[in-house]
Amino acid sequence: MQHNYIERFSVQGFKALVTGGSKGIGAEVAIELAQAGADVAIVGRDQVGLANTQAAIQAAGRECLVIEADLGTSDGPRQAGQTALDHWGAVDILINNAGIARIDPLLETTLDDWDETLAINLRAPFILAQTLVPAMIAQQRGKIVNISSQAGVVAIEGHGSYAASKGGLNMLTKVMAAEWGQYNIQANAVAPTVILTPMGEEVWGDPAKGGPMLAKIPLRRFGKPVEVADLVLFLSSPASDLICGAVIVIDGGYTAV
Repeated sequence: MQHNYIERFSVQGFKALVTGGSKGIGAEVAIELAQAGADVAIVGRDQVGLANTQAAIQAAGRECLVIEADLGTSDGPRQAGQTALDHWGAVDILINNAGIARIDPLLETTLDDWDETLAINLRAPFILAQTLVPAMIAQQRGKIVNISSQAGVVAIEGHGSYAASKGGLNMLTKVMAAEWGQYNIQANAVAPTVILTPMGEEVWGDPAKGGPMLAKIPLRRFGKPVEVADLVLFLSSPASDLICGAVIVIDGGYTAV
């Protein structure tokens, strides 16, 4: 049987929603999905960053819906999802990318930082999925890709609240797969190592801190946003239709040793 690999890796005509689409991994994912044929809704709070991503998506010839929302609130994610549903009727691809990192030892982690981290990194993906999945069930098709972290797979000092949120996101992904796989909805998580986004540079840019982390990565380098976007595109496309409930590390070998 002949298969057209270009069609299998295409998301032509699909509708995608990407959180944290104003910069970093989210912007790269949103633009790559558009280049592969999707119309994209981008969610964030940075108006300038959102406008830049919107311009790149429109330059690819696709529609871009800009949604300003605070994902740290309980209403923000639901309103963002509902805005996309009101516009398109259904969203085919949900990319839960928005996240924050508060880096402190456990004994110095404040309750405010803990609560904010879990609200944005874990609660918001749950609320967005809960908002968008009924329409996916109705059409018997959907893709959910949650951007997790290697810190959700192995312990990293100083990352208590972040690791808890990402470990929780990994298990939430598996429950999504268990409950929604029967409706032809594939839910997966991507767990990157340090990616050189503005947030990655802020946490790991100091050689005194970044050096020891690099030494633990067999490839001896950090990642680039486009490398995560390539994996997300695969998981959003028909080429990955049998992959469901996976947590895929993209970490240069960090968790292998």
